[in-house]
Amino acid sequence: MAMIHEITALVGKHKARKRIGRGPGSGTGKTAGRGHKGQGSRSGGGHGAGTTYEGGQTPYFKRVPKRGFSNAQFRKEFSIVNLKSLQERFDDGAEVNADMLVKAGLIRDTKLPVKVLGDGTISKKLDITANKFSEAARQKIEAAGGKVTVIK
Repeated sequence: MAMIHEITALVGKHKARKRIGRGPGSGTGKTAGRGHKGQGSRSGGGHGAGTTYEGGQTPYFKRVPKRGFSNAQFRKEFSIVNLKSLQERFDDGAEVNADMLVKAGLIRDTKLPVKVLGDGTISKKLDITANKFSEAARQKIEAAGGKVTVIK
């Protein structure tokens, strides 16, 4: 049975969407909030060519010179894990892989490849499996008696 304090906590949590063009009684019938005539009232009108339209003056992206190279489309993203996090979350002798990192809450999911970085110190002997390791991380893990396994 629902209590009154539980019901009132949910009131107003989800606002109903505005149903436009549904008759005069709705308050947004007829012109459906677009007003009368003009570009804004037409389908496809209103914002010109989207958010870049500047009322007919030369748009910003056309005024600015295009130079150089961006690596953005070729960049590879990784889920990052530091040694200090592994030191805090795992016991001595544990096997660490992407699934264990998700369970420990260090990475969100296993969609991205995992890279281990060398921030912090590690004294536990861990068997770590990841896609990449920084050189500092590799040295610290092996110095602590742990094992590094690189997967593709």
